[in-house]
Amino acid sequence: MNSLSLSELNDLIGDVLRSELDNTYWVRAEIASLSTRGGHGYIDLIEKGDTGLIDAKVRATCWSNLYPMLNAYFQEETGSALQVGMQVLVEVEVNYHNVYGLSVNIVNIDPSYTIGDLAKQRQQTILKLQQEGIFDLQKGLILPILVRRLAIISSEQAAGYEDFIHQLKESGFAFQTTLFAATMQGDNAESSLVEALQTIYRQQEQFDAVVIIRGGGASVDLSCFDSYNLCCHCAQFPLPILTGIGHTRDISILDMVVHTALKTPTAVAAFLIERFTFQKERLEQLRMRLKQTADRQIMLRRHKIELIRQALAMQSPERIYQKGYSLLTANGKIIRSTQDVQRGQELVTHLQDGSVTSIAQ
Repeated sequence: MNSLSLSELNDLIGDVLRSELDNTYWVRAEIASLSTRGGHGYIDLIEKGDTGLIDAKVRATCWSNLYPMLNAYFQEETGSALQVGMQVLVEVEVNYHNVYGLSVNIVNIDPSYTIGDLAKQRQQTILKLQQEGIFDLQKGLILPILVRRLAIISSEQAAGYEDFIHQLKESGFAFQTTLFAATMQGDNAESSLVEALQTIYRQQEQFDAVVIIRGGGASVDLSCFDSYNLCCHCAQFPLPILTGIGHTRDISILDMVVHTALKTPTAVAAFLIERFTFQKERLEQLRMRLKQTADRQIMLRRHKIELIRQALAMQSPERIYQKGYSLLTANGKIIRSTQDVQRGQELVTHLQDGSVTSIAQ
């Protein structure tokens, strides 16, 4: 019986692969898992069929001499680091080693393919939210003039959160803030953000608005803010939501569906403080107008009282006496007609400088 040693078989496999395969191939796939170790990137690439089941899978490696460079290049072009769930177009070489077996090594990547897929996913998400009639729901909510009680979703250690709180405290206004800590980037961000929203929902009567902030770093791993699940929850949330998630690229879908979207956490703080300052100025202006109105009314009242006083003075007995008139009384009652006087009745005539008593004839 003809036989081969194991090394001879492996050599044969290697020779066949090298003779039949090109040096490299561009492959379309989805990232199913990604880990790094020693500077190397270990990536499971998969292809799903129409039913969502996996039709193909391969373990690929991007060695440390290329992985940092390719990841940085991808991040620069797309605004996001490589992550699970992304559709990618990678250039691979297929190698066979007598000891380590078959290996697929990533040697290049085309970010434009992923950008196109992300843009397609974004458009599909926007369209779905619009078709469901929830895309503009937040815009219909009324944001209180003074937004004082804030439910904040952020990472507790984020510099953006610290800046936000510091700015509110420095304003001198009585803001009340409650932090609902969440993961703001990476694979767990979406579920963490939704969980924070659900916690706030259960105590919504304690707050005027929700603030979602993220800052202090590069704009990477922000795909969660384009996810349908998160945007759907935010669009239907009963409290107004304000965002400041530090995008340096295009606006996220989350920014589109919330009540008010601002660039950074400090911009959100400035917006809230300005409402207080604006309202304080309005109250001061109103106070001045009320004071001016009150002063004017008091002046008019005083003038009217003076006119009444003068009119009364013109009609006083003393004024009448000064004009040569007198006042006739009998038994303390004013006599206005001869019919009011009886013969022999004592009469008193009042003059400017005294009175005269007489007897009616």
